[in-house]
Amino acid sequence: MDTVEIKRVSFIRDFAGLCYIREQVFIREQGVPSDLEWDGLDQDAIHLLAVTPTQQAVGTVRILNNGHIGRMAVLNEWRNQGIGHQLLKQILEVARQLGLEQVFLAAQTTAVDFYSRYGFIPEGEVFLDAGIDHQNMRLILSKLRMRYSHGD
Repeated sequence: MDTVEIKRVSFIRDFAGLCYIREQVFIREQGVPSDLEWDGLDQDAIHLLAVTPTQQAVGTVRILNNGHIGRMAVLNEWRNQGIGHQLLKQILEVARQLGLEQVFLAAQTTAVDFYSRYGFIPEGEVFLDAGIDHQNMRLILSKLRMRYSHGD
């Protein structure tokens, strides 16, 4: 298995890789309408890209200044290799560097358990977004630090 590197990237400079992953996963695989995927918030977001040693883009995630994590995706053939975990750990580190006290996201219900492992807590009811069931989740970063400081 190739190892991947998680890099902080520029949305404009690295648009091709970010676009390819999101179009493959969200638009083609999950049927999200293009106008919902491209919400106009990317230029102001911080983006991470998972790349292979040959610089193939295989995963991505973004965070907005308000702590909203989103657009996390890994190409189908690269799933179940720990890339999502690496992306989430790195974006949480970015959140800490930004001085955020908390982060939040709208998880597809199939990913709730994944985020729960990091201490994200579900909030409210399941809702439909782009035809897919989602659950709002929140993480207080100081609680994450406490969990890690005790060896968890």
